[in-house]
Amino acid sequence: MTSINIRNLGITLGSPLFAKLNLTVGAGDRIGLVAANGRGKSTLLRCLAGTLEASEGDVTRSRGLTIGHVEQDVPPALLPLPFHDAVLQALPEDQQLNESWRVDMVLEALDVPDAMRERPVGQLSGGWQRLAMLARVSVTEPDVLMLDEPTNHLDLGKIARLEDWLTTLPRDMPVIISSHDRAFLDATTNRTLFLRPEQSAIFALPYSAARAALDEADASDERRYQRDLKTAQQLRQQAAKLNNIGINSGSDLLVVKTKQLKQRADKLEDAAKPAHLERSSGAIRLANRGTHAKVLLTLDDAAVTTPDGTLLVRTAKQFICQGDRIVLLGANGVGKSRLVGMLRRAVLEADGAVEGIKATPSLVLGYGDQALGELDDQETPMRMIIRRFDVGDARARSLLAGAGMTIEMQGKPIGRLSGGQKARLGMLALRLTNPNFYLLDEPTNHLDIEGQEALESELMAQQASCLLVSHDRRFIRNVGNRFWLIEKRKLVEVESPEAFFAAVALVP
Repeated sequence: MTSINIRNLGITLGSPLFAKLNLTVGAGDRIGLVAANGRGKSTLLRCLAGTLEASEGDVTRSRGLTIGHVEQDVPPALLPLPFHDAVLQALPEDQQLNESWRVDMVLEALDVPDAMRERPVGQLSGGWQRLAMLARVSVTEPDVLMLDEPTNHLDLGKIARLEDWLTTLPRDMPVIISSHDRAFLDATTNRTLFLRPEQSAIFALPYSAARAALDEADASDERRYQRDLKTAQQLRQQAAKLNNIGINSGSDLLVVKTKQLKQRADKLEDAAKPAHLERSSGAIRLANRGTHAKVLLTLDDAAVTTPDGTLLVRTAKQFICQGDRIVLLGANGVGKSRLVGMLRRAVLEADGAVEGIKATPSLVLGYGDQALGELDDQETPMRMIIRRFDVGDARARSLLAGAGMTIEMQGKPIGRLSGGQKARLGMLALRLTNPNFYLLDEPTNHLDIEGQEALESELMAQQASCLLVSHDRRFIRNVGNRFWLIEKRKLVEVESPEAFFAAVALVP
């Protein structure tokens, strides 16, 4: 049964986000919506929900259809409310009085602890706020569920809970998910829509298989385009030869034949279309100044503690060596962020500043945190680059343009940039620091799939040494060559992250 029918849908905001989009959403569809940052995913979801009018085309919904739309941002009015009350208010007033048990059922299904339910939404972490928004929509029992970046700010445990929760929904309930989390899309979808300005592509496959099919289709289109151009060139060469012969011989037949060949070449060139070329959101490049030191950091049974001195973990004897790409694994609260902070201080401060951690003197740190705390929201990108690095105006503008920032963006306060734009600015600052060791805390936050793949490629191509914390399973698998696990107050090395991923998924 068709729930939503999209016909020739298009949105233009300055330039086309998408056009001539045709899609049928039916029972059992779990559709992954994929596009770069700012390319229309959220806009399309708002069109389907009926909160935004399209520039062209039609959206037809089945009679009486209710749509649950989980947007990215929390409405300010919800921030002072306790978690439970924020969800309860999503129900009509009569149901709030008589059916509050429905809220408890949803919160149980999402594994929300009792203590968390009474905390104001504004005091919750980003991950819990995402779950609060999801619970608000879920409690209304919609016919169609639409999720906009549902894994943003979620740790691996919450992502696993969300994946499990989606499997408990009625099998015929359509779900549309906009996400940059490749592993999550593979686990939760059975169709994939790649949103494009001219000709969007839909495949009855989850993300990875659909991406392979899309790449092959694009490659086939490019081969066809080049073949058509080559054929047109050959026709023009033949026409030129016949034209010369016709002029010398005075043959009217050859003149007619020449004209026909030129017309065929014109027609072929007019019909030929190049393969889709994705417009980049901005390049991500890294640097590696290198070092002769083989051991970059030595951890000699360092103690990671809470501010009040409670021991979280002891590191035992560990070495971070040149070429290591270490992924730090562990449940929330075991000390990952505190260990990252200690490593940072050990590099930046005087030798011996952090007991049990020693950095080689030639170490130059490139640090990036998930909150992008190195960026001043009041400063402009242009001013930040000129202030922090030895570059002039022209060079700064060129670097920022390469990172995807227009002249207008370069003069705006950083706080007004999108998360993706901030992330690329942060990556540019990392590159200009020219480090030989990267310390990265959730580096893929705010990056679209193109950005994630570019970061992966750069870390590999630069042979960059790094230690990173991430909740992105695909990124961890693609980048890591060593894996440290914090468990039972010990830091141990494991061969792969898979056992940890499986254990997190099993935790109630």
